[in-house]
Amino acid sequence: MSTSQQADPLIGRLVDGRYRVRARIARGGMATVYVATDLRLERRIALKVMHGHLSDDTVFQSRFIQEARAAARLADPHVVNVFDQGQDGDMAYLVMEYLPGITLRELLREQRRLTVPQTVTIMDAILSGLAAAHRAGIVHRDVKPENVLLAEDGRIKIGDFGLARATTANTASGAQLLGTIAYLAPELVTRGMADARSDIYSLGIMLYEMLVGEQPYKGEQPMQIAFQHATDSVPRPSVKNPGVPEQLDELVLWATEKSPDERPTDASVMLDRLREIERELGIAPQVARTLSAGIIREEVAGDSGDLTQVLPAAMTGPTGAVEEADNATRLRTASRRRSRRGAWLVALVLLLAGLAAGAGWWFGSGPGSLVGVPNVSGRSFAEAQTILAERGLQAVQQDVYDIDIEAGLVVGTDPPAGSRLDKDASVSVLVSQGPQPQTVQALAGVAANEARGILQAINLTVAEPDQEFFTDAAEGSVIGVSVAPRAGGDAVDCTQGCTVLEGDTATLSVSVGPVPDVSGMSVDSATVTLGDKGLTVAGTVEEPSDSFDAGSVIRLADRDGGGNWRPGESVTLVVSSGPPLFPVPNIVGMTRDEAKKTLTDAGFDFEYATLWDAVLNEITKVESQVPAAGSERAKGTVVSFRIQGAF
Repeated sequence: MSTSQQADPLIGRLVDGRYRVRARIARGGMATVYVATDLRLERRIALKVMHGHLSDDTVFQSRFIQEARAAARLADPHVVNVFDQGQDGDMAYLVMEYLPGITLRELLREQRRLTVPQTVTIMDAILSGLAAAHRAGIVHRDVKPENVLLAEDGRIKIGDFGLARATTANTASGAQLLGTIAYLAPELVTRGMADARSDIYSLGIMLYEMLVGEQPYKGEQPMQIAFQHATDSVPRPSVKNPGVPEQLDELVLWATEKSPDERPTDASVMLDRLREIERELGIAPQVARTLSAGIIREEVAGDSGDLTQVLPAAMTGPTGAVEEADNATRLRTASRRRSRRGAWLVALVLLLAGLAAGAGWWFGSGPGSLVGVPNVSGRSFAEAQTILAERGLQAVQQDVYDIDIEAGLVVGTDPPAGSRLDKDASVSVLVSQGPQPQTVQALAGVAANEARGILQAINLTVAEPDQEFFTDAAEGSVIGVSVAPRAGGDAVDCTQGCTVLEGDTATLSVSVGPVPDVSGMSVDSATVTLGDKGLTVAGTVEEPSDSFDAGSVIRLADRDGGGNWRPGESVTLVVSSGPPLFPVPNIVGMTRDEAKKTLTDAGFDFEYATLWDAVLNEITKVESQVPAAGSERAKGTVVSFRIQGAF
């Protein structure tokens, strides 16, 4: 006996003058379960004792009594028998049948997930027990693997009806939602309402867990799991375990529908469907269905709610007294027992022979001889090869291009996951080589829509919108193509063609035609014309011009940074301020010919009294000029000057 067992003060104690406690076998949040001996009937029983700190809590005491009454109303081989309920001082207890074995939770921890025959066998038994409960108007409300007992002798029973309530009293407050959150139906989470269909939902979650090896919803906090129950749909078990038959997939989905109205109405309906599936799959559950020999149950009359009486049959006769039996009677009884035992042995041998023959056919040439192709997507080839080898299948690598799956990882198999093959069959494992290389043709001058179709046809992403520029190329034609690698890095110029990978992103540069010519227009007219093409006039600057009148637009100012203008940008207009002005040279004091040459060289015209042409140049002298020397005038302006004689 362990130290913890020795430290338990209840071990060795005689409870209520009848039950000798032998050892502790389980401890939960509400009670501890011991194996004990019923001294009156000389049999082992399980004694469930409420924790001392809860003994004054009327809610927990009522749960204890409720469990006894709920189980006592059920006469089914798949429900744990509750024999008695009582109080010894401040200690409340239940007396239940003792079933050496393990819980379904322990089996799941050991095997992680169960085989289909194991799952069907256990589910058949659980549904049988719950069907009896539902027929009796009892909702269990705490269906989970911890409450399913797997006895050493093959019996499978559901117990712990501590949360059970009548189907007509189906409202639960938040404090009463004590069932494990992982198995709670959505209506219990959202509205606190429970009926037989809530048990069906819990069964569906448990069926999923047995087939897959894990619960469908996970989270660090209970509320995260509860939220998923209320909002998400349970996936098909075959997504995680391709070996799950479609019929069981559908049974899980039916049992876990979000709306209670969409589920089986009770365990009997779900059991009927399961047994149809058993026949379809050729599975015969190996469930011990018979009650323990010599055990009878009867409901005590009256409305007081007395517990069911359970007594060995040999101890009760028509009057309830112990019958006397002489030696001859005992000998005849022993003989009949030996005869019955022999008949049972013959039947057992025949049954085992039949099972062996059936198993031989199933695994030799029947459906059991085939193996399901597992889902190995996302794994390396070496991992996939190992997984397939464990199923007796041979992996053959086949390289494929895939735009989504990283190079070196498995895309899928041929035949696909879930297919059933003979052992030693070959399975093509499709290994990604990454995106497929593609060659882009030269697209300069091609219409933008046509270029877009060409790029999309080779699985390139074309960025939206196109980059537009004012150029001399035809409107709507491609003037440039750049491609950015999907894996990252600098974009490359692909205007004249290049090699890329599927999934890369191409950007088209498209011409919108030339910038409108607004030279010679007024500022207002130029602003309207440019605005029609998507260019905004931000301002003007003046510049002298011999070619354009003052106020007329000469051209657009150069673009900052150079390059082509783009729609949506702002421009500056260069506007003529008229011809340029130059200073008039000073010719006063010069001779006639000197004055003429000086003005001509400076770009000015001249006029004077031509009678002075008859006089020698040396005796001429400019007396005055108009306009005056130094004044600003346009070239070509006429300068008048007066000459006087220098004699």
